[in-house]
Order: sequence, then structure tokens, then C-alpha cells
Amino acid sequence: MSNTETGTETEAETERQTSDSLITTDVETGSNGRATASERTAVAARDVDVYYGDEQAIDGVSMEIPEKRVVALIGPSGCGKSTFLRCINRMNDMIDVCRVEGDIEFGGKNVYDGDVDPVALRRKIGMVFQEPNPFPKSIRDNVAYGLKIQKFDGDVDARVEESLKSAALWDEVNDKLDSSGLDLSGGQQQRLCIARAIAPDPEVILMDEPTSALDPIAASKIEDLIDDLAEEYTVIIVTHNMQQAARISDRTAVFLTGGQLVEYDDTTTIFEDPEHDRVEDYITGKFG
Repeated sequence: MSNTETGTETEAETERQTSDSLITTDVETGSNGRATASERTAVAARDVDVYYGDEQAIDGVSMEIPEKRVVALIGPSGCGKSTFLRCINRMNDMIDVCRVEGDIEFGGKNVYDGDVDPVALRRKIGMVFQEPNPFPKSIRDNVAYGLKIQKFDGDVDARVEESLKSAALWDEVNDKLDSSGLDLSGGQQQRLCIARAIAPDPEVILMDEPTSALDPIAASKIEDLIDDLAEEYTVIIVTHNMQQAARISDRTAVFLTGGQLVEYDDTTTIFEDPEHDRVEDYITGKFG
């Protein structure tokens, strides 16, 4: 067989494999280069149920989230993915009618044990919200806020600089640190919030649709930043954008109606060869 024929067959096979992918837009999965073997667990959920009053929002969710990886939570609106995300650092404690049952382990400890301080927990498990929410303070004071809360006794200015560099914002703001964070663009504000979240040196960063309020260019910068952050932190992101999940995550969890975790696997498997028909139907747009 000639080299030309071999090359043609290889190209045809590549085209066939690409066409089998459930997302047919031009995205790449598993392209971040992070190894997937011998992973340690950062967060483990065991039979987690969540109720708002009498209404059940999460139904028996169990999953292990590996450290220093990006895990995407996807699913239709109202499926419970944001509720589950907020369980991890006990943000749901702020909702009076919310009740959480089951275990969520972080550092070998159930975060819902009575001796766990939620404020201390949130220093280790930071949060970035859908809408950028900088404080009406200077850029410097925004980033240093968590450090002052925890009475950090090191070099605050050095930590502020380090955090802004990690959030890919330092070059844009280093000459105006005393300016209000509210004067920044939307994308810059979201990166400022990321810098604020990482300044206290967390281990896990939770992101609840962090790019949904941003324009495509700003969203692309956040995606690139998430890829960089996963070198140092575990990143758990809720997104409605399945192409985004395919681009940036190592593993993907699919929540569907009733607050059920239907499938959780490597991102490539979820988008190219899911186990459940319901997941395939959701990804291909048959519902949701």
C-alpha cells in the first residue's frame, strides 16, 4: 500500500471520529495537557441531598473531584448544579430554608461537621460568581480584603501583586492600584474577583458561570486563565456553555432534571461517547 493511500485512510478515519463527536462545533477536548493518572481527591461528595423547604434540589449526588484539575458541571437550568457548587463551601448556609444532608469531604473532613468554621472553610474554597462583584474599594483593597479578614501578617503588597499576576491582570492595572475596582471593564472586574479569591491562598476555586455576563473576548481571557489556574488550584466551574466545558475541563459532570447527577467522566468521554442516552440527548440538543 502506498504512503498516499495510507494517509488518505488515516484522514478518513480522523474525519469519521470527529463526526462521531456529539458536539459538532469546532472544539477540542482533553487538549490542556494535564495528566490524568494517579490523581488525588480534592473534594468528595457522598450521597448529598439538598432541600429548599420541602422541595428537593439535589438527589443523592456522589462524586470525587481530583485536585489541580478543572471539573465542569453542566445541565439545563434548574437542575441543581449551582446548588451543588454552593454546598462545597457552605454558601447555602446563608439560605434559611436550605437543608443539606450527606457528606462533602475536603481535606479528609466533612465540611458540615459541627466543628467546621464556614468562614475558615471559604478561605480554602474560594468562590467567583456569575456577575463580577468588586467591592467599592481600590483595586489594591479589593485583592487584600481577604488577607485583612484573616489578619495576614506577611507582605500584603507582594501578595496583591502575586494574585493580580496570577489573574492575568497585573500588567493592566499595576499603575492604578489606588483606582476603584468599579472603574474596570467587565472582564477586568471578573479577573479582579478571581485575584481576590486566590489572594488568601485557597486550594479550591468555585466558579458559577464566570463568563456568562462577559463579551466573547473577555470570556476567552477567563478561559485561558482557568487553564493556568489549574496548575495550582482545583477549579470547579458551572457553565451553560457546553463548548466551553469541552474546551477547558478535564472532567465533566452532567446534572439533569430532579437534581440528579446522571453521568460523570472524563470530558472527552462525556462529549464523544457518553454512557447514558439522556446525556447524549442533552448534549446533542434534543432537550434542555
